[in-house]
Amino acid sequence: MKKMISVVMTAALLAIPVTPAFAQTNYDTVKEKAQALASKIVSNYGASGMQYAIMDHGSIVVSDSAGVYDKATKKPITKDTMFGIGSVSKIYVSAATMMLADSNQIDIDKPLTTYIKDFKMSDERYQKITPRMLMNHSSGLYGTHYGNGMLFDDNDTQNHDGLLARLQSEHLKANPGEFSVYCNDGFQLLEILVERVSGLSYSKFLETYVSKPLHLNSTKTPLDSFDRDKLAKTYSPAMDQALPLPVENGNVFGAGGLYSTAEELSKFAEVLIGNRTDVLSEKSAKSMQSPEYRNGVWVSEEANSFNYGLGWDAVRLAPFHEYGITAVSKGGDTPMYHATLTAIPEHDISIAVLSSGGSSLFNSIFASQVLLEYIKAKGMIPNILPDKTFEPALKVDMPSELLSYSGLYGSVGKTVHLEIKNGEIDLPALFGGLVPPQTYVYTGNGQFKNKAGNTTVSFDQAKNKKIYLKLIFYPNFPGIGQTVMTMYEYEKLDSNPLNQAMKTSWEPRNGKHYYALDEKITSTFYLSPALVSKTISVDLDQGYASGAKIVSENKAVNAVQIPIMNGRDAFDLNFYVENGTEYLKIDDHSYINEDAIQPIYEGNSSFCVIPTNGQAVWYKIDEKSANRTMTVKAPASGGFAVYDAKGNLVNFSKVSNNLSAVLPEGGTIVFGGNAGDVFAIHLKDA
Repeated sequence: MKKMISVVMTAALLAIPVTPAFAQTNYDTVKEKAQALASKIVSNYGASGMQYAIMDHGSIVVSDSAGVYDKATKKPITKDTMFGIGSVSKIYVSAATMMLADSNQIDIDKPLTTYIKDFKMSDERYQKITPRMLMNHSSGLYGTHYGNGMLFDDNDTQNHDGLLARLQSEHLKANPGEFSVYCNDGFQLLEILVERVSGLSYSKFLETYVSKPLHLNSTKTPLDSFDRDKLAKTYSPAMDQALPLPVENGNVFGAGGLYSTAEELSKFAEVLIGNRTDVLSEKSAKSMQSPEYRNGVWVSEEANSFNYGLGWDAVRLAPFHEYGITAVSKGGDTPMYHATLTAIPEHDISIAVLSSGGSSLFNSIFASQVLLEYIKAKGMIPNILPDKTFEPALKVDMPSELLSYSGLYGSVGKTVHLEIKNGEIDLPALFGGLVPPQTYVYTGNGQFKNKAGNTTVSFDQAKNKKIYLKLIFYPNFPGIGQTVMTMYEYEKLDSNPLNQAMKTSWEPRNGKHYYALDEKITSTFYLSPALVSKTISVDLDQGYASGAKIVSENKAVNAVQIPIMNGRDAFDLNFYVENGTEYLKIDDHSYINEDAIQPIYEGNSSFCVIPTNGQAVWYKIDEKSANRTMTVKAPASGGFAVYDAKGNLVNFSKVSNNLSAVLPEGGTIVFGGNAGDVFAIHLKDA
């Protein structure tokens, strides 16, 4: 995070006293708190611009912003500035699905195949998947087909158009309905469902049945025609942060592709609360708020930021439950935009928070803090409870039976060996690195805590008979606040002994990098090399590779079934050889072994041609070409990216419009475009 510095708010607060309750009450504390939190997120947590709005009984009562629309001009964010809302889009397609149920065009508990006849998978269990399971994340689908879904200035819909074909060769990771684990593909299928049943494109459906009746002029999909200059500028920490990125198109509309404003998102919340029965029935709105997470395996009923409804991330959001208030919430992130919608349905209040840069996590904490201040000002609660504090962990004697929990554990992408010894357990970073690697000591009641006492792990045997490492932690973000996460982080796995032939095949792959060939050069993923490459980690002793169970000399399959978040986006590994070159296939996308990548020609002039299959071309930067300046003459459809030896982005021509780069030794170059595109490459000494 950035070094703490002060920042001046660049937009005036617009507080519109349009309800009697608002007019009779002094809301200065609400405005001040929102202003201070937004300022802190912009100055310290990576957001360039923020926008937020509170809706109370159908009227916008607070609408404000922080930061800038454009760093170069310092133009402020206004209430009309648009943002991508990421996965908050899921609540729209869920509502659209419930609208079809209201009109008796679908039954959300009938098989999906009733409405999408060509939905097929290689796993016969797919026939049990229902629209409800898609909305509550319990379908058992692997998770996400990311490929070519997030593009710069590119409305290619191949991700949507090819989803059904890709799913035909795939199987499920769990029985439909067994547990809920975050799944983007489910909402892409809901988008297709809406299109098939309504006979309209999804963009047209939203325009006709949502935007028009609600008078939403800025709620759009990338296929809609609107002024792109209304979108807040975005910036990449990987490149010159003063250089705005091209417009980001989330061509996965059901899962995360909509644009909107905070005010319009708050207006849509009226539909979700049940107050716009001309759009969605009150019965369906309440159904969406039902505790769907309880239907299958779940971590617990403890305080949490995740407990799924239909479309909602949380239908019992902490810390509101501590006040006897039920709040619902949905967060969303694209590579560049971040969003949160939080509502208190019983009191008809909602808050929407959007940002360019930052994180939906920060926006969610902001939303909760400001909403608590607001309902306090209204007299709904007497005081705001202080953040929880924790005593340092005090180690006690551990029962010997807990030693049996030592062993091999896995989550998507990795396996770890957990050893409980002398009442202590060393754990790697958890929850995507938010919890650092540290030692946990036994403190009683089956729990191990970190030194600070704010993070607790324990072992649960769920009703599916599987053993999980359970995590409860309370992260504090200086200047913003505290939140709580409760989830299963790892699943205990059985050893998978390999025969010698399998060991011989898999050992050379350990630590190897494989580079994506099918991602379009307009993809936002090229900003992060981790998204366009895979590094394989092989555990020969236990028989796993990057968290997948090795089942043959060239195949490993997903092995984990973890509810909530860490079981998301599962994958299989499929290796194959063509013309002596080894490739890796994941989710129908191919990656090439690093050993097959040739050094770029060290001479002064050369050409790169995109092959007839349209796949990208990768080069290594060896000592002969290192430190030389590469200048490229590229077709309009083509582009390239350069990375250094550590995988850091040096230049991405589709973003920078710079066709030159000094080549770092040990790095890589990727060229992409249309089949047959020719790149003229010139190298000269720097």
